[in-house]
Amino acid sequence: MKVLHMLLAAAFSILTFNAAYGEEIINGKKAKKNTLMYMVSVQLNNKHICGGFLINPSYVLTAAHCDESCDQLSVVLGTQNIDPNRDNLRKYVETKYKHPSFKNVSLGFDIMLLKLSDKVKLSKAVKTIKIPSKKKPVKPKTKCQVAGWGRSETQKVVNDLLVADVSTINITECKKQWNKVDVKLPADIMCAGGYKTKSGACKGDSGGPLVCRGVAVGIVSFNHKKNCDYPNVPNVYTEISAYTDWIMKVIKGDS
Repeated sequence: MKVLHMLLAAAFSILTFNAAYGEEIINGKKAKKNTLMYMVSVQLNNKHICGGFLINPSYVLTAAHCDESCDQLSVVLGTQNIDPNRDNLRKYVETKYKHPSFKNVSLGFDIMLLKLSDKVKLSKAVKTIKIPSKKKPVKPKTKCQVAGWGRSETQKVVNDLLVADVSTINITECKKQWNKVDVKLPADIMCAGGYKTKSGACKGDSGGPLVCRGVAVGIVSFNHKKNCDYPNVPNVYTEISAYTDWIMKVIKGDS
Protein backbone atom coordinates (compact mmCIF):
# COMPACT_ATOMS: atom_id res chain seq x y z
CA MET A 1 0.00 0.00 0.00
CA LYS A 2 2.85 2.38 0.82
CA VAL A 3 4.48 1.69 -2.56
CA LEU A 4 1.16 2.29 -4.34
CA HIS A 5 0.75 5.59 -2.51
CA MET A 6 4.23 6.68 -3.60
CA LEU A 7 3.52 5.77 -7.23
CA LEU A 8 0.24 7.68 -7.20
CA ALA A 9 1.95 10.71 -5.67
CA ALA A 10 4.65 10.62 -8.32
CA ALA A 11 2.06 10.38 -11.11
CA PHE A 12 0.13 13.30 -9.61
CA SER A 13 3.29 15.40 -9.55
CA ILE A 14 4.11 14.69 -13.19
CA LEU A 15 0.60 15.48 -14.40
CA THR A 16 0.16 18.62 -12.36
CA PHE A 17 3.36 20.60 -12.09
CA ASN A 18 5.36 20.34 -15.31
CA ALA A 19 8.53 21.92 -13.93
CA ALA A 20 10.63 20.89 -16.89
CA TYR A 21 13.75 21.92 -18.76
CA GLY A 22 13.78 24.34 -21.70
CA GLU A 23 11.98 27.05 -19.83
CA GLU A 24 10.10 30.00 -21.24
CA ILE A 25 9.57 33.68 -20.47
CA ILE A 26 6.18 34.90 -21.63
CA ASN A 27 5.64 38.42 -22.97
CA GLY A 28 9.12 39.39 -21.90
CA LYS A 29 11.65 41.63 -23.56
CA LYS A 30 15.30 41.29 -24.41
CA ALA A 31 17.43 42.20 -21.40
CA LYS A 32 19.28 45.50 -21.66
CA LYS A 33 22.98 45.27 -22.38
CA ASN A 34 25.23 44.80 -19.33
CA THR A 35 22.31 44.07 -16.99
CA LEU A 36 21.44 40.91 -15.07
CA MET A 37 25.07 39.75 -15.30
CA TYR A 38 24.49 37.41 -12.37
CA MET A 39 22.36 35.19 -14.63
CA VAL A 40 23.71 31.73 -15.40
CA SER A 41 22.71 29.15 -17.98
CA VAL A 42 22.84 25.69 -16.39
CA GLN A 43 23.71 23.21 -19.13
CA LEU A 44 23.83 19.48 -19.74
CA ASN A 45 26.04 18.32 -22.62
CA ASN A 46 26.51 22.01 -23.49
CA LYS A 47 22.76 22.56 -23.94
CA HIS A 48 20.67 24.89 -21.80
CA ILE A 49 18.34 23.08 -19.37
CA CYS A 50 17.73 25.60 -16.58
CA GLY A 51 18.45 29.05 -15.35
CA GLY A 52 20.54 29.87 -12.30
CA PHE A 53 22.28 32.81 -10.66
CA LEU A 54 25.67 33.50 -9.13
CA ILE A 55 25.53 34.29 -5.39
CA ASN A 56 29.21 33.69 -4.62
CA PRO A 57 32.34 33.44 -6.84
CA SER A 58 32.17 29.66 -6.35
CA TYR A 59 28.42 28.99 -6.09
CA VAL A 60 25.37 29.11 -8.34
CA LEU A 61 21.86 28.84 -6.92
CA THR A 62 19.18 27.03 -8.94
CA ALA A 63 16.22 24.64 -8.56
CA ALA A 64 16.72 21.11 -7.25
CA HIS A 65 14.50 19.61 -9.95
CA CYS A 66 17.02 20.77 -12.57
CA ASP A 67 19.22 17.84 -11.53
CA GLU A 68 17.67 14.85 -13.28
CA SER A 69 20.85 13.29 -14.62
CA CYS A 70 24.02 11.72 -13.27
CA ASP A 71 25.99 13.48 -15.99
CA GLN A 72 28.20 16.45 -15.21
CA LEU A 73 26.61 19.87 -15.42
CA SER A 74 28.32 23.03 -16.58
CA VAL A 75 27.33 26.68 -16.44
CA VAL A 76 27.77 29.57 -18.86
CA LEU A 77 28.32 32.99 -17.31
CA GLY A 78 29.07 36.54 -18.35
CA THR A 79 26.78 36.71 -21.36
CA GLN A 80 23.17 37.42 -22.27
CA ASN A 81 23.47 35.35 -25.44
CA ILE A 82 24.11 31.63 -25.02
CA ASP A 83 24.55 30.78 -28.70
CA PRO A 84 26.83 27.69 -28.56
CA ASN A 85 28.99 29.18 -31.33
CA ARG A 86 29.97 32.10 -29.10
CA ASP A 87 33.06 31.96 -26.92
CA ASN A 88 31.32 32.31 -23.57
CA LEU A 89 32.73 31.70 -20.10
CA ARG A 90 32.02 28.06 -19.22
CA LYS A 91 32.67 26.53 -15.82
CA TYR A 92 32.08 22.95 -14.80
CA VAL A 93 30.17 21.91 -11.71
CA GLU A 94 32.34 20.19 -9.13
CA THR A 95 29.63 19.36 -6.57
CA LYS A 96 25.82 19.48 -6.56
CA TYR A 97 24.18 20.27 -3.22
CA LYS A 98 20.52 19.44 -3.65
CA HIS A 99 18.46 20.16 -0.55
CA PRO A 100 18.40 16.87 1.41
CA SER A 101 14.62 17.01 1.85
CA PHE A 102 13.83 17.46 -1.85
CA LYS A 103 11.85 14.66 -3.51
CA ASN A 104 9.74 16.46 -6.11
CA VAL A 105 8.40 19.96 -6.70
CA SER A 106 4.99 19.15 -5.24
CA LEU A 107 6.58 18.67 -1.81
CA GLY A 108 8.79 21.77 -1.88
CA PHE A 109 12.49 22.16 -0.95
CA ASP A 110 13.14 22.90 -4.64
CA ILE A 111 16.57 24.47 -4.19
CA MET A 112 20.10 23.45 -5.12
CA LEU A 113 23.60 24.90 -4.87
CA LEU A 114 26.18 24.19 -7.55
CA LYS A 115 29.82 24.50 -6.55
CA LEU A 116 31.97 25.43 -9.52
CA SER A 117 35.25 23.66 -10.28
CA ASP A 118 37.11 26.94 -9.74
CA LYS A 119 36.20 30.41 -8.61
CA VAL A 120 34.84 32.94 -11.07
CA LYS A 121 36.71 36.20 -11.40
CA LEU A 122 34.12 38.92 -10.88
CA SER A 123 34.07 41.74 -13.42
CA LYS A 124 31.69 44.00 -15.32
CA ALA A 125 30.57 40.92 -17.25
CA VAL A 126 30.23 38.53 -14.30
CA LYS A 127 28.59 39.66 -11.09
CA THR A 128 26.94 38.13 -8.03
CA ILE A 129 23.50 39.01 -6.71
CA LYS A 130 22.45 39.36 -3.09
CA ILE A 131 20.05 36.97 -1.40
CA PRO A 132 18.04 37.65 1.80
CA SER A 133 20.09 37.50 4.99
CA LYS A 134 17.17 36.31 7.10
CA LYS A 135 13.60 35.03 6.88
CA LYS A 136 11.51 37.92 5.66
CA PRO A 137 8.48 37.51 3.36
CA VAL A 138 8.17 39.92 0.45
CA LYS A 139 5.06 42.08 0.58
CA PRO A 140 2.26 41.42 -1.94
CA LYS A 141 2.19 43.61 -5.08
CA THR A 142 5.94 44.19 -4.94
CA LYS A 143 7.26 44.84 -8.46
CA CYS A 144 9.89 42.28 -9.47
CA GLN A 145 11.52 40.70 -12.51
CA VAL A 146 12.01 37.14 -13.74
CA ALA A 147 14.48 36.28 -16.49
CA GLY A 148 15.57 33.28 -18.50
CA TRP A 149 16.46 31.66 -21.79
CA GLY A 150 14.51 29.15 -23.87
CA ARG A 151 11.26 29.49 -25.79
CA SER A 152 9.11 32.59 -25.98
CA GLU A 153 5.32 32.71 -26.19
CA THR A 154 5.69 32.20 -29.97
CA GLN A 155 7.49 28.91 -29.19
CA LYS A 156 10.56 30.21 -31.01
CA VAL A 157 13.86 29.05 -29.55
CA VAL A 158 15.98 32.04 -28.57
CA ASN A 159 19.50 32.42 -27.23
CA ASP A 160 19.04 35.94 -25.90
CA LEU A 161 18.15 36.50 -22.27
CA LEU A 162 14.53 37.59 -21.86
CA VAL A 163 13.14 39.43 -18.86
CA ALA A 164 9.55 40.04 -17.73
CA ASP A 165 8.05 42.31 -15.09
CA VAL A 166 5.87 40.54 -12.53
CA SER A 167 4.36 41.40 -9.16
CA THR A 168 4.24 39.27 -6.04
CA ILE A 169 0.89 37.82 -5.02
CA ASN A 170 -0.58 37.45 -1.55
CA ILE A 171 0.21 33.90 -0.40
CA THR A 172 -3.35 33.34 0.88
CA GLU A 173 -4.79 34.32 -2.50
CA CYS A 174 -2.19 32.16 -4.26
CA LYS A 175 -3.11 29.10 -2.22
CA LYS A 176 -6.81 29.80 -2.82
CA GLN A 177 -6.34 29.80 -6.60
CA TRP A 178 -4.26 26.61 -6.55
CA ASN A 179 -6.87 24.95 -4.32
CA LYS A 180 -9.35 25.52 -7.14
CA VAL A 181 -7.30 23.15 -9.31
CA ASP A 182 -7.00 20.66 -6.44
CA VAL A 183 -3.37 21.41 -5.61
CA LYS A 184 -2.08 22.04 -2.11
CA LEU A 185 1.05 24.16 -2.26
CA PRO A 186 4.14 23.17 -0.25
CA ALA A 187 5.63 25.29 2.52
CA ASP A 188 8.25 28.02 2.01
CA ILE A 189 7.11 29.19 -1.40
CA MET A 190 6.06 32.53 -2.83
CA CYS A 191 3.98 33.50 -5.84
CA ALA A 192 4.39 36.08 -8.59
CA GLY A 193 2.98 36.52 -12.08
CA GLY A 194 0.90 34.07 -14.05
CA TYR A 195 -2.45 35.16 -12.63
CA LYS A 196 -4.54 38.07 -13.93
CA THR A 197 -1.54 39.07 -16.03
CA LYS A 198 -0.12 38.48 -19.49
CA SER A 199 3.51 38.12 -18.50
CA GLY A 200 5.63 35.81 -16.40
CA ALA A 201 7.17 32.38 -16.68
CA CYS A 202 5.88 29.35 -18.54
CA LYS A 203 6.80 26.01 -17.03
CA GLY A 204 8.63 28.10 -14.45
CA ASP A 205 11.79 29.20 -16.26
CA SER A 206 13.21 26.70 -13.82
CA GLY A 207 16.08 27.71 -11.58
CA GLY A 208 16.06 31.38 -12.50
CA PRO A 209 15.69 34.11 -9.87
CA LEU A 210 12.78 36.29 -8.93
CA VAL A 211 14.49 39.62 -8.29
CA CYS A 212 12.81 42.31 -6.22
CA ARG A 213 14.59 45.61 -5.52
CA GLY A 214 17.97 44.18 -6.46
CA VAL A 215 17.73 41.05 -4.29
CA ALA A 216 17.07 37.50 -5.48
CA VAL A 217 14.14 36.45 -3.29
CA GLY A 218 12.78 33.43 -5.15
CA ILE A 219 13.74 30.53 -7.42
CA VAL A 220 11.29 29.65 -10.18
CA SER A 221 9.89 26.23 -9.33
CA PHE A 222 6.70 25.31 -11.20
CA ASN A 223 3.63 26.28 -13.18
CA HIS A 224 0.36 24.51 -13.97
CA LYS A 225 0.07 22.05 -16.87
CA LYS A 226 2.16 23.98 -19.41
CA ASN A 227 -0.59 26.59 -19.71
CA CYS A 228 1.12 29.64 -21.18
CA ASP A 229 -1.89 31.53 -22.53
CA TYR A 230 -2.02 32.42 -19.63
CA PRO A 231 -2.30 30.37 -16.39
CA ASN A 232 -5.34 30.61 -14.16
CA VAL A 233 -3.01 30.21 -11.19
CA PRO A 234 0.10 32.13 -10.08
CA ASN A 235 3.65 31.01 -10.84
CA VAL A 236 5.31 29.40 -7.83
CA TYR A 237 8.81 30.13 -6.53
CA THR A 238 10.95 28.67 -3.77
CA GLU A 239 11.27 31.35 -1.08
CA ILE A 240 15.02 31.83 -0.67
CA SER A 241 14.85 33.51 2.75
CA ALA A 242 13.52 30.26 4.22
CA TYR A 243 16.76 28.54 3.20
CA THR A 244 19.36 31.22 3.98
CA ASP A 245 20.75 29.25 6.94
CA TRP A 246 21.06 26.09 4.84
CA ILE A 247 22.77 27.99 2.02
CA MET A 248 25.31 29.56 4.39
CA LYS A 249 25.92 26.22 6.10
CA VAL A 250 26.72 24.56 2.77
CA ILE A 251 29.05 27.33 1.67
CA LYS A 252 30.88 27.63 5.00
CA GLY A 253 31.06 23.88 5.50
CA ASP A 254 32.47 23.32 2.06
CA SER A 255 35.06 26.10 2.15
